[in-house]
Amino acid sequence: MNDYTYPTIYFSYFLFALLAGGAVYFFVRSVKAGYLGPNSEEPKYRMLRDECNNDPDEPAGEKGPGRP
Repeated sequence: MNDYTYPTIYFSYFLFALLAGGAVYFFVRSVKAGYLGPNSEEPKYRMLRDECNNDPDEPAGEKGPGRP
């Protein structure tokens, strides 16, 4: 009878290391790109300011080139 314990344990450790390494890689990459910096919420606030500056009677997305 063959013992399949070691291959499954090695496979599970390899899969865990692969997934953990990918998470660390993308975390470091996002920190370097500035997604997790002190100004990471700025796009959200800029969007909210833009929505507040629009005319409330006009639906969103209706303003375009050539429209008053």
